[in-house]
Amino acid sequence: MTALFALATALLWGLADFGGGLLTRRTPALTVVVVSQSIAVAVLGVIVVATGAWTETGPRLWYAVAAGVVGPVAMLAFYKALALGPMGVVSPLGSIGVAVPVGVGIVVGERPGLLQLAGIAVAVAGIVLAGGPELRGAAVRRQAIALTPVAAIGFGAVMALIAEASTSITGLFLALFVQRVTNVAVGGSVLYVSVRRGARALPEEGGLRVIRAALPALAFVGLADVAANGTYSIAAQNGPVTVAAVLASLYPVITAMAARGVLKERLRAVQAAGAGLALVGTVLLAAG
Repeated sequence: MTALFALATALLWGLADFGGGLLTRRTPALTVVVVSQSIAVAVLGVIVVATGAWTETGPRLWYAVAAGVVGPVAMLAFYKALALGPMGVVSPLGSIGVAVPVGVGIVVGERPGLLQLAGIAVAVAGIVLAGGPELRGAAVRRQAIALTPVAAIGFGAVMALIAEASTSITGLFLALFVQRVTNVAVGGSVLYVSVRRGARALPEEGGLRVIRAALPALAFVGLADVAANGTYSIAAQNGPVTVAAVLASLYPVITAMAARGVLKERLRAVQAAGAGLALVGTVLLAAG
């Protein structure tokens, strides 16, 4: 179950990142974050009411609040990086944040088996190699890569926090709702301040019409991200966090494949080798 839900997380995050990266090429990243997360809040609110999840309020929800504060910062940095640099490069580097939940798992006493340790090592090596030798590239690419550690650490922290925010399925619905409400509050506040300082909230060309046309894509990004947080939480609660985190962090392979198929981005040989290693690591982890 851990492997299944963690791989579902990778698929959902990979597609959400690809969609978010595309959207931020025309729309300010903060607007993408706020609108997509607002749609997620509306859907989750209906689910919370329908399932009676509000009755599971408790101290654990503070983990969801913390994840909601960190999440918008990570998403903003990541979407900006995806808009500036090749998705097939930025996304793998962003997954280095897997070190945060893996470290937490080891600290709390998890000890993966030998095969799983080998899988973790191979998968992490593949993720890093898939980033490619881009540090000496153009200035825009250097800026994109500079943003990714911020996103990586933030995503890793969110993974660790959301795994602690609930102990049941209905509790998970409530935790995800609280997380997203906090996302919108934080992101909306930052957007308001940035607009007051002269930044744009709408696309330079097309304005609100572009936002309306992009609503289905924005909804997909927001809901896929929510679903990924949910599947990751289930994976982490039903198996070793170290395994769940590494498998979930294979999402860059999905983003890179989508960028290759839709945008015709070409991967260097080292990046293709990295993707292959990541998949080998996945097999080792699942077999362990």
